[in-house]
Amino acid sequence: MIAIGSDHGGYELRQKVMEHLKERGLEYKDFGCPDLSSCDYPIFGEAVAKAVASGECDRGIVICTTGIGISIKANKVKGIRCALCGDPVSARLTREHNDANVLAMGAAIIGERVALNIVDIFLDTPFSGEEKHQRRVNMLENA
Repeated sequence: MIAIGSDHGGYELRQKVMEHLKERGLEYKDFGCPDLSSCDYPIFGEAVAKAVASGECDRGIVICTTGIGISIKANKVKGIRCALCGDPVSARLTREHNDANVLAMGAAIIGERVALNIVDIFLDTPFSGEEKHQRRVNMLENA
């Protein structure tokens, strides 16, 4: 199960991502926002992060205008390793090296095609499990 949430700035891209997840046959839980009305990204970043940290969802996707604010809020939740990705290489490497469990994207920064490619790579790439990467993830968790 994938947790997904956005503020008004990420609303339209979130709709496209949910449509894409459905086409792929992947289950998701939508944490909002409900529409394009102005709202506060920390609410939705925290809701997604808590769902992932609790084990309710396996991974999360958060979207705001730049991806910056919502990623900062998600990373405040213990157990979350949220990575802001604007390109496919970053999405692959954050999974392989950091075992990131939440993806953040900026709707005003990347287009729909790039975003959907990033989502696919983030969801399909496993953590490498290499000792050096696991050691570093452990250091992140114990910070």
